[in-house]
Amino acid sequence: MSRLNKIYNIKGMRRAARTRLPKIVFDYLEGGAEDEHDLTENNISYDRWKFKPRRLVDLTAVDPTTEILGSPVSFPGVVAPTGLNSLFWPNGDIALARAAARAGIPFVLSTASNDSLEAVAAQTEGERWFQLYVIEKTLATSLVKRAKSLDYSKLIITTDVVFNGKRERDLKNGFGLPMRYNLKTVFDGITHPAWAMDYLKHGTPKLGNLANEELSPEARAALLRRSMDAGFTWDDLAMIRDLWPGQIILKGILHQEDVDKCQQYGIDGVVLSNHGGRQLDTTMSPLDALAKISSQTLEGRILVDGGIRRGRDIAKAKALGASSVLIGRAVLYGLAAAGEEGAFKALNILKEEFEGCMKQLGCSTVNQLTSGLVEHASQQ
Repeated sequence: MSRLNKIYNIKGMRRAARTRLPKIVFDYLEGGAEDEHDLTENNISYDRWKFKPRRLVDLTAVDPTTEILGSPVSFPGVVAPTGLNSLFWPNGDIALARAAARAGIPFVLSTASNDSLEAVAAQTEGERWFQLYVIEKTLATSLVKRAKSLDYSKLIITTDVVFNGKRERDLKNGFGLPMRYNLKTVFDGITHPAWAMDYLKHGTPKLGNLANEELSPEARAALLRRSMDAGFTWDDLAMIRDLWPGQIILKGILHQEDVDKCQQYGIDGVVLSNHGGRQLDTTMSPLDALAKISSQTLEGRILVDGGIRRGRDIAKAKALGASSVLIGRAVLYGLAAAGEEGAFKALNILKEEFEGCMKQLGCSTVNQLTSGLVEHASQQ
């Protein structure tokens, strides 16, 4: 805990994660597709938007709480779905879910999680959502039914991994599960003893949601690659809509025409996302897409991810019309550094920075974060 007390921002949490993790694992967490332009672009797209604060406003009471698609939250954040989290910390999905519950925001469990739907439901409190990769329709049906029976409240369907991105760090490192050992990876583990001891104690993480599923070897390989059914289209959404009584959110949307289709197909919300820069390099940043996309039918139901490193980033996304942000790498740095406590610390940093930003902008409630408070640098 004393180590965490000396971490004041997400950059510091990233340094702590990099120190604890072997290079092959950190590169998996950090890496993007091809030349990784989008890793930088997702971050700096926020910096191009400049604040225009209001003054002489009553700020005796500032309230960062809000609602996300009807769910009350302590600030506009959701812990994003990420796979293989037990590579970073034992039972990483459970640790993230607990941290999210403590922070007062939802947690999204990935299809590619190491802890199963059942384990996370049994061992955590707080609101849980489930993220679905449609790899095989029979598997998708089973997973959706399981999530429904376990009271996961919302369903996110990822749309942007029909084919896996070319992640050159992973190719260079020979990353894969099960881990392939050579002198380089063994030395990498030995020189990171805290991580190595956890890995040896708990073993290679398994895909928890598939333990009791009848699945072809090809489908298992596809899940490790995050590759979807290449034939899955808008019309196939009807199958899932019939199975799931709650809200369905499409993740990976960036085009106005796709946003416009959502109402026709019974979709309740979207996450503007380029998959953290891990799929197609030089894709538009989600924040830039947010600034261009308009939708009366989905007003208040557009979320955004990618590049969240400061509370001010959340404020800018909110001002540009996002209901909330999804927090991925920022909270994973905390998980990798110190498990549940590190993840909670990362979320708390963002929450405190967000509230501080509200005060500096002259906003006493989240609804006061509007487009009049930001201006793109190109317009100045």
